[in-house]
Amino acid sequence: MFVKNENTKSQNAGNGVTRKILGRGGSLMMVEVKFDKNAIGDPHTHPHEQVSYIASGSFEFTLEGEKQILKKGDSVYIPANAIHETVALEDDSIILDVFTPQREDFL
Repeated sequence: MFVKNENTKSQNAGNGVTRKILGRGGSLMMVEVKFDKNAIGDPHTHPHEQVSYIASGSFEFTLEGEKQILKKGDSVYIPANAIHETVALEDDSIILDVFTPQREDFL
């Protein structure tokens, strides 16, 4: 499956966050998540494994109580059911999230 960025619509996730599904199939999904400066990904858990790659900007990530500043090129693995949150430290900060299984709630 090929996905052209120009043919993919962004979804408003609220509070300065938009997301775009870049590809999905089988049990895998990749999502681009764009944040305004100071936008927050509230603390949450989900039954999906997740890898987040910082494509641009920077974020303060908290994973199971441990805080780290992540910048372009950094990544974090988030196990299933781990509590995590993030705050964008710059405008137009972008995370590429990969989930398994797919986030049906994003469809």
